[in-house]
Amino acid sequence: MRRGSIVQLILLSVLIAIGVTLVALLIPWLPPSAGEERDRIDFVFWFTTGISIFVFSFVASLSIYAVVKFRARPDDDTDGPPIHGNTGLEVFWTAIPTTLVTAIAIVSAIVLQQNSSAGTNPLRVSVVAQQFAWSFAYLNGEAEGVTSPVLRLPEGRKVELQITSKDVIHSFWVPEFGQKQDAVPGAVNKLVITPTKLTGKKPFAVICTELCGLGHALMRSEAIVMRPGDFDRWARQQRVSA
Repeated sequence: MRRGSIVQLILLSVLIAIGVTLVALLIPWLPPSAGEERDRIDFVFWFTTGISIFVFSFVASLSIYAVVKFRARPDDDTDGPPIHGNTGLEVFWTAIPTTLVTAIAIVSAIVLQQNSSAGTNPLRVSVVAQQFAWSFAYLNGEAEGVTSPVLRLPEGRKVELQITSKDVIHSFWVPEFGQKQDAVPGAVNKLVITPTKLTGKKPFAVICTELCGLGHALMRSEAIVMRPGDFDRWARQQRVSA
């Protein structure tokens, strides 16, 4: 391939990459983040998106260049010249995707390991799902023994949710925390979250994302992230009331 053609391909790839990047960045695809684990997940998302933009721009530029430069005329029914394999090119287009996919796998594995670590002293909360409501029971700390229909959490502390179900399969999800976990009867599935933002006037929604019956769409609760001092005061008030 001539140098001029290579320059044209590079310029076309850059233009396509810029356009796709603007679409990726200017449109708010994701809800706001309110957890350390969600930040890590978002990093994997954008890391993978960047690789996808690179590959798409390269493939799209080659396709456009081929259509423009090598388009046959309507009355041209002749066969093109015979083309033989190119070992170097085949090695290149096999090695590059392999490297990119391996990078995605390594980054994903690191984030998965980090997000599953609850540390030495997390706040443990039992999350019980049933048609069509959520219940949250605090197993340790200042709120030990407290049960609430609303999930209240202290800002900045690791929380281990122990999720189960009384009847059918449900699924726990708070979009701002970025993770989902199934609630399965007879099993306890763990989910670690570390809230980093106070909820303010509008609590985060706790949503069931597994079709669980006629009331599935209404199976919602709230997650409220509080300052540690406010959480302790709330916990003491709940224990006194109980």
